[in-house]
Amino acid sequence: MKLQRVFVVFALCIASLVFGSCSLFTAFGERDDFIRTRGTQLFHNDEPYYFAGANMWYGCYLGSTGSTGDRPRLVRELDSLKLYGVTNLRVLAASELSAIKMSVKPAIQIAPGVVDDSLLTGLDFLLAEMAKRHMHAVLYLGNYWEWSGGMSQYNVWTGGKTVDPEDTTQGWGAFMDFSATFYSNPAAMNMYDNFVRLIVSRQNTINGRMYSKDPAIMAWQLANEPRPGRDGGPGAKNLDAFYRWIDHAAKYIHSLDTNHLVNAGTEGVVGTLQSDDYFLKAFQTPNIDYLNLHLWPLNWGWFNPEHWEETLPSTETKAIAYIARHLALARTLGKPIVMDEFGLGRDGGAILPGTPTKARDEYYQLIYKVIEDSARSGAPIAGTNFWAWGGEGYARHPDGLWKIGDPYVGDPPQEPQGRNSVFISDTSTLRIIRGQARWMKKLKLEIPVVASTNR
Repeated sequence: MKLQRVFVVFALCIASLVFGSCSLFTAFGERDDFIRTRGTQLFHNDEPYYFAGANMWYGCYLGSTGSTGDRPRLVRELDSLKLYGVTNLRVLAASELSAIKMSVKPAIQIAPGVVDDSLLTGLDFLLAEMAKRHMHAVLYLGNYWEWSGGMSQYNVWTGGKTVDPEDTTQGWGAFMDFSATFYSNPAAMNMYDNFVRLIVSRQNTINGRMYSKDPAIMAWQLANEPRPGRDGGPGAKNLDAFYRWIDHAAKYIHSLDTNHLVNAGTEGVVGTLQSDDYFLKAFQTPNIDYLNLHLWPLNWGWFNPEHWEETLPSTETKAIAYIARHLALARTLGKPIVMDEFGLGRDGGAILPGTPTKARDEYYQLIYKVIEDSARSGAPIAGTNFWAWGGEGYARHPDGLWKIGDPYVGDPPQEPQGRNSVFISDTSTLRIIRGQARWMKKLKLEIPVVASTNR
């Protein structure tokens, strides 16, 4: 027996020399199932990784054993997404209990270091079910915006006073200024780090996997749409602190988890005070593995759903230019990029299932075509996650406002429920999504493989 053990050890050593950068497990037929970067491409199992994905921020809420849980619905939603070729989901892995009226209730983190175990068990269930379906998750660990607590709540927990953007005596400018003070608040950043460690080091209670070793996770995102603050002077004064935090937070996650990618979760240059230079400086750190862009024509004043026929053409022109701008930035940094949020409202501003989606369908087709053609031509784009999957959910109230106990849809609680949601009844949109998923899957057979491996 001793001789046999010596032979096995010797064989493993020889294999490591023969196979070079491959792991020993890969050398003996077991796949390295984690998503990696090589130059400006994402790779999975030694093949280029291209995808058509979705946002479903509320996954852990449906998976919960608590009051929000509906595991049968979650299973049906995942089955539906897989049927339409969606295999990549961007989901929330952090929410902080906030006094802001339209923030998510309940929250994962009730107080610093105090968590709702039922929601974390819901995240476990979501990841376990995604693994069964060979789906991948991008998990974001914070929020610049108010709707899930996020940076502003960490500031409150360290002595700040709540700023509610819906309060007309305060407003969005005051909120954005307050949220951005997080980057220069050591106590708040330490609370964030502690929560990140709790999640990244977690063991799944459903399948026993350590999160840090779970191939169902594609990447960790530092936060949802982190910004240094408002455009102009108010944000510019926070830039150095913003840069330092991105590098620190990404490096910290990598120190806890050597298997998964890390990215920032940014909107792109809209999230860096409209500056290409600030974008390049923020994300040049080697601790950020790939880049992001988001695309929001309604929020940015490009598109009016009540006059969609008049505003859609210029919206499409601006969208194409915004995408091209970020592909150029990704080339400059030599990193892949993912458009992990894009969406458009229903015709006329409607919110209910069964209402027309002509503008959305045309817009989705255009966006998908641009992404597909760009990837085929060698651009550093890996995929998209539309915002957002509403599935079986729908608004329960005429004004579209969310109330505790209502079903979750793709739209967060501060927005009309159904504004940007893709429902299971949206057959025309779903055909477009399915077509894109098929094309992106074919791309891995067409795109040349690059040799160098970054992570």
